[in-house]
Amino acid sequence: MLTPVAPGELAAIVTSLELRERPKPRPLPASPLRLARWKEPAANAYRTLFNRVGAPWLWFSRLLLDDAALEAIIRDPAVEVSAVVDRNGIEIGLLELDFRVGGECEIAFFGLVPELAGKGHGNWLMAQALASGWRKDVARMWVHTCTLDHPGALGFYRRHGFVPFARAVETFADPRLLGLLPREAAPHVPLIDPPN
Repeated sequence: MLTPVAPGELAAIVTSLELRERPKPRPLPASPLRLARWKEPAANAYRTLFNRVGAPWLWFSRLLLDDAALEAIIRDPAVEVSAVVDRNGIEIGLLELDFRVGGECEIAFFGLVPELAGKGHGNWLMAQALASGWRKDVARMWVHTCTLDHPGALGFYRRHGFVPFARAVETFADPRLLGLLPREAAPHVPLIDPPN
């Protein structure tokens, strides 16, 4: 059965995945990149990196928030935001771990700029996430991905041991039509204007 999606809206299948056991320790993959923790990120700097990494995949949820609401999340002591930085000091990736639910670590945002796809840097970043996220009081790490993300995202998480546990359909106004992202963002996702 097909469910129509109104012009001006998007639909995505969201898959949630989890790890219930700490992975066996492995050496960190070699990488020229480094992870730089942002202790008190400014809203504008965060949005810039969020857009750089997420616009090709239509990440928009944090763009809906005003500065106060965004900073309440990213400056929460139970949320850890880190930028992936290259040799030249350019921020090219984002890792955000959310520990606000006791005993859990949610990988809230995980990504690198599209130019780095397929070069092994994602494995390095996941090793960093797993090393940082599994702590004495953490019994579960989880993440979600959707059909708007990189086509390899679901398989990537599964290769790293995450097991799917839930699926949902999400519909929302196209962020390109709301002016949150440029109209040319995510050209692989058709933009259908609502009728005038």
